[in-house]
Amino acid sequence: MSRHLPWNQHGNKKNNIEYIPEFEPSFRHPSNWGAWLGVYAFAGIALLPASVRDPILGKIGRLAGRMGKSARRRAQINLYYCFPEKSDAEREAIIDAMYTTAPQAMAMMAELALRGPEKLLSRVDWKGLEIIEEMRRNDEKVIFLVPHGWGVDIPAMLMASQGQKMAAMFHNQGNKIFDYVWNTVRRRFGGRLHARNDGIKPFIQSVRQGYWGYYLPDQDHGPEHSEFVDFFATYKATLPAIGRLMKVCRARVIPLFPVYDGNTHRLSIEVRPPMDDLLKADDHTIARRMNEEVELLVGPHTEQYTWILKLLKTRKPGEKEPYKRKELFPKK
Repeated sequence: MSRHLPWNQHGNKKNNIEYIPEFEPSFRHPSNWGAWLGVYAFAGIALLPASVRDPILGKIGRLAGRMGKSARRRAQINLYYCFPEKSDAEREAIIDAMYTTAPQAMAMMAELALRGPEKLLSRVDWKGLEIIEEMRRNDEKVIFLVPHGWGVDIPAMLMASQGQKMAAMFHNQGNKIFDYVWNTVRRRFGGRLHARNDGIKPFIQSVRQGYWGYYLPDQDHGPEHSEFVDFFATYKATLPAIGRLMKVCRARVIPLFPVYDGNTHRLSIEVRPPMDDLLKADDHTIARRMNEEVELLVGPHTEQYTWILKLLKTRKPGEKEPYKRKELFPKK
């Protein structure tokens, strides 16, 4: 039987096995009406035909990207380190394309939750679906290694809608309304959510029970237990946890990445071969292989990646954190 822990940071009872978002009475308070207005407005836009909404959302996203100075600066710094061979204009074009893609991909996720998969499947292309089908036929335990993309939740939701048990780890959103709605959407077709602040054990337990895991490999978890390995043209503190997870869970690791095209209004889900070579690799090799897969998936589709994250926060001793270098892209 699952044991219940006291209370989580939002005041909800939580189960040791999974996180279930709960509606709180305080959500009805007038101070939250603005957030709800935003939620319903976005839901309304998501119900429009993709050919109508994508141009609108693209322009809104691009404008938001110009206004959000702090987030844009993080993206500028990340791209400056990762792609020093590109000109400033080329990197700015990537950022503009990223902000264009972000709301378009999120609208497809909202459309999936509201309309169901039947309305979307004709606009979804799986590349490497035979790899997933083989895993299912052989009743394999699977952990997907999924770089942070703007449509990151859609493949998991699609697989869950087809009856595949899915489990994923997540960080709570800063806004409680958005956190409740976002995680409710994620669980629309079933599956389990595990909050990162509950640790890794609930996620491991789910994978052992036959849930296919969803693991995002590119967050900076600090120097402890991380390996400094190449990441595009720079390096990154990378946690080689996937190697331990595959051994503890007896699971195979499958790289996967969703790519949304706002011009064709289609989602392409790229699936790469299992990373079976990690089984006997050391931590340094595992960390580098994780980053290598991110490079292979993200490199051709840089606009799909969440460059606004503090990907390069942890540096080697004596090197200043990039985001604290005031001479880099000073705010105007």
